[in-house]
Amino acid sequence: MRKIIDARWFNIVSWGITGMFVASILGFTYLRMQSFPAAAPGAGIAVSEGTQEALPTTGANVSSLQLPAIKRNLTLKTIIPQRPRYETITYTVQRGDSISAIAREYNIKPDTLLFANYAVLEDDPHGLRPGQELMIPATDGILLQWKDGDSVDKIATEYKADPNDILGWFGNEIDLTAPTIKTGQWVMVPGGSRASRAQVIQTASGSSASGCAGRAATRGFFAWPVGSQSLSGNDYSGGHLALDLVAREGEAVLAADSGVVTMSQEGWNSGYGNVIQVDHGNGFVTVYAHLSALNVSKCENVFGGQLIGLAGNTGNSFGAHLHFEIRSGGSHVNPWDYLP
Repeated sequence: MRKIIDARWFNIVSWGITGMFVASILGFTYLRMQSFPAAAPGAGIAVSEGTQEALPTTGANVSSLQLPAIKRNLTLKTIIPQRPRYETITYTVQRGDSISAIAREYNIKPDTLLFANYAVLEDDPHGLRPGQELMIPATDGILLQWKDGDSVDKIATEYKADPNDILGWFGNEIDLTAPTIKTGQWVMVPGGSRASRAQVIQTASGSSASGCAGRAATRGFFAWPVGSQSLSGNDYSGGHLALDLVAREGEAVLAADSGVVTMSQEGWNSGYGNVIQVDHGNGFVTVYAHLSALNVSKCENVFGGQLIGLAGNTGNSFGAHLHFEIRSGGSHVNPWDYLP
């Protein structure tokens, strides 16, 4: 019986001591909180101009816990810089793709993409078809397969590049202590360039137009040859010397300026399909390709804005559109520089 009583007293004393301990902590916390001065209305922390140091806006005492600090915004997501890509990857062409669109997606120039895939496209962007596999270089330049007899200096000279850029490109994995490149190895020539090898229909000028005489007076400016001023796919570039303009099958194609028709020809025509050329008599020639119908004949005089043909999908084309070129002195120029 005595043992039971002693146990009860032990429990009572233990709980009493615990309660006093908790009460002491709560009391100390309460007194500590009361020691901070109440903030006056409008009082706060001001940041002095030109410094990150926080200063009180009133003369009230600030406790030791309210020390100057550097403000920092809370960011819930860590920002990790994108790592550069050095390896060549493979892309499968989808319906609706174009060389220009794929190049934009991978942040390279259309020429870089086109020239890297000569075995598939032969430098002709109109040869793009769904299901084709393209090599996507990591940077702009020339991607090539090393051949017997190649050297860094020779390749750099041929493609107008710096030999050090070839050796130093991390993706080429060249040991600089003993730089050797194996035959068959794919090598990136950063910043390299070359001329397009695609077949281009020859310019037919008035002087070689087999007796075409007379010419409608040029207006001296070009207008859009179709109603749309948007690209259907490929933009002007070193590998695509034209604009591919949105045009439905059978849509009217108009002469961009007055002149004489020096070519109106059906057939394949180097991939141009049914094609019309107009010589404007001032050194400029315009070309209209992949037409479904030709509405003018060779040596016919036409006026700016006149119907000359219908848009189509002939030749090396995948989907109706208008392939439109402007040439000056026999050389291609960018139509964006001449169209309003």
